[in-house]
Amino acid sequence: MSSPTNELPVLQGMRGSPVHEPPKNREDEIRLSLMGVAALFSYLGFWRSLSPIDFVAIGATLVGGYPVFVETFRSLRHRAINMEVSMTVAIVASLLVGQFTAAVVVTFFVLLSEFIEAYAVDKGRATIVKLEKSIPRRALVRRNGEEFETDVETIQPGEIVIVRDGERIPVDGVLVKGSGFVDQSAITGEAIAVEKTDGSRVFAGSVDESGVFEVRTEKIGTETVFGQIIKLVEEAENRKAPIQRLSDKLATWLVEFTIVFAAITFIVTRNLISTISVIVVAGACGVAAGTPLAIVAVMGGLAKRGVIVKGGVYVQEMSKVDTVVIDKTGTLTFGDPEVTDIVGLDGCSENQVLTYAYTAEKFSKHPLARAIIAKAQQRGVSPGASTSSDYVVGKGIMSWYDGEQVLVGNSVLMKEQSIALSNDVDTTITSKVSEGKTTVLVAHGGRICGIIGITDKIRNESREAVQDLEKMGISTIMLTGDNKVASKAVGDQVGIEEVHAELLPSDKVSYIEQLSTSGRKIAMVGDGVNDAPALALANVGIGMGAGTDIAIEEADIVLMTNDLGRIPMIVKASKKAYGVIMQNFYGTLIVDGIGLTLAFQGLLNPLFAAGIHVVSELVFILNSARLIR
Repeated sequence: MSSPTNELPVLQGMRGSPVHEPPKNREDEIRLSLMGVAALFSYLGFWRSLSPIDFVAIGATLVGGYPVFVETFRSLRHRAINMEVSMTVAIVASLLVGQFTAAVVVTFFVLLSEFIEAYAVDKGRATIVKLEKSIPRRALVRRNGEEFETDVETIQPGEIVIVRDGERIPVDGVLVKGSGFVDQSAITGEAIAVEKTDGSRVFAGSVDESGVFEVRTEKIGTETVFGQIIKLVEEAENRKAPIQRLSDKLATWLVEFTIVFAAITFIVTRNLISTISVIVVAGACGVAAGTPLAIVAVMGGLAKRGVIVKGGVYVQEMSKVDTVVIDKTGTLTFGDPEVTDIVGLDGCSENQVLTYAYTAEKFSKHPLARAIIAKAQQRGVSPGASTSSDYVVGKGIMSWYDGEQVLVGNSVLMKEQSIALSNDVDTTITSKVSEGKTTVLVAHGGRICGIIGITDKIRNESREAVQDLEKMGISTIMLTGDNKVASKAVGDQVGIEEVHAELLPSDKVSYIEQLSTSGRKIAMVGDGVNDAPALALANVGIGMGAGTDIAIEEADIVLMTNDLGRIPMIVKASKKAYGVIMQNFYGTLIVDGIGLTLAFQGLLNPLFAAGIHVVSELVFILNSARLIR
C-alpha cells in the first residue's frame, strides 16, 4: 500500500524509541571474504601436488565473479563498454590460458574495488541518512481535550502538538504555549540553540532543549521546511554536474582505448600474458567513482552546515565564480530598521519626542513605525491617547496629543502643513543623511520638536564575509533599491566599494546581463523574493531566506540561516572538490599511462597489474573521501 503523499520517506524514531535502519546486505561481504580465501589458496599453490587444474580458483572465479558478469551482460545489451566489460575479458582470457591464480585474484580485486567504492559513496550519502533520522514519526497531540500519541501524518493543520524537553519537534508550526531554547542546527546549521517564545515559528526536526512546548501545526511531512530539505538533497544527488558527465566519458574512453591497446599489444608481442596485463592494469573507476563521491561529499558537508545545494552543477559553478553580487536589505543588513538617534529640539527631551512619535505611530504597520514603537517600549515610554491618526502616503502620519496636532514624517509633510524647518533642523537632517540614516521629523503644536534617526542594522558577519571573498580574488558588488547615500554608507561599513543604488528588479537583471556579457562568473545573493529574476539569471543564485519557502524554491543554493559567512565557505568547499576531481583525472591518466607501457613491454604480469589497478583506484577514491567531514 502506498504511503500518504505528505509522508516523509524516512526512518522512524522518537526519544526513547529505537531508530530502525534497513539491514545491511551481508551478501557482498561474504562473497568478498570467500574470494579472498580462494585467492590466497590459489596463490600459495596447495593444489599443485593434487591436480594440474586449479578447480578452486575456477569455481571461485565463476561463482564470485557473478555480479561482474551480470553487469557486463547488461552493458553489452545496451551497447556500452565499461570497466566490468574489460575486466570480464581479462578474467575469461586468464582462465583460457591457464592463469587460474591471476583470474581469481583479478576477480577478487574487482569485487574489492567495487566494495570500497560502494562503501565510500555510502559514507558520502550519510548526511541524508542522518537527516532522515532527525524527524520523528509519532507525536503527542491534544484533541478534544485529550492527549494521545499518534502518527505524524495523521495530524491536521491547526492541531496542537505537545513537545517535551529533549524531544524533536515533529511539525512546522507556531509556539502557542511555553518558552525556551531550541536546537535547530539540523535546519539552519546554527551551532547555538535559539530562544523561542509565544508566537515564534518552530521547525520539524529541531530539538526542544528546555521545558514543554505546545505547537500549533502548520505543516507536516514533505510540506515542512525539513521535508523540503530532504527532498532537495535527494534530488541534488541525482543531478549530474558537467564534470561528472565528463568523468563518465573519460572512463568510457579509457576502457575503449585499453581494449584497442590490448589488441595492438597481442598483435605486436604475441604474448597473451602481456595482453591480459594491459586489460587489467588500466582503471578508470577512480575517476568514475571519485567524481560523484567528491560532489556528494561536499553537498552533504554543506547540508550539515545549513546550506542546501540543489545539484552538483552548482558546486562546479561555485568553484569558478569570480564575482559575488549582493542585495543590501535582508542580506548585508537585517531588513529590520532600528532607531539609532533621537535629537530633541526647542526644549523637548528625547523621551518627549518618542512619546509624540509613539502616540501617532502606535497603530501603524510601517517598518519605520515599528522601529519607533520598539525604541519607545525599550525605554519604557507610553503612548498618549490620540483621537485619530491619518496616514499620508509617502510622507508620514498626522495625529493629536493633548489637543495639539502631532506630525511624524518627512520634510515634505512638514512643509505642506506649514511647519518651518530651522537651520538647526536642516543641519541635523544633512548630518544624519550623510551617515546613511533615514530621518523622521516630529512636530507638535506647530513646531519641530525632534528628529529621529533610523537605520537598518548591519549583519555582524557581513564585513568578514566580504573580506574573505576579496582574499580569494572574488569581487563583491552591491545592488539595491535603497537610496544612494544609505547604500554607500552600508558599502563603506562592510567593505564593498562598488555600490549601485536606487535599482528596480529589472535594473538588477540588466546589470547581471552586462556582467555576464563581459565574461564574469556570477553568484547572486538575495532574499529570494524581489531578487528572483536576478537570482535566476546569475550562474548561481544564492537565496538567504532563513528557510522561507520562496528562497528554497527560487535559488540554486539555499542558506537556511541568513549568515553571509556561509558564502566563502561554499566557495572554498567547491574549489577543494574541483581540485580533488582534477587530481583524480590527471592521476588516472598518469598511472594508466605508466601501467600500459610496462604491461606492453612484458614487465607486468596480471597479478601485479591487478594490484596497480586496485591500489590506484583506492587512492583516488580515498582522495575524494577526504572531503567527507
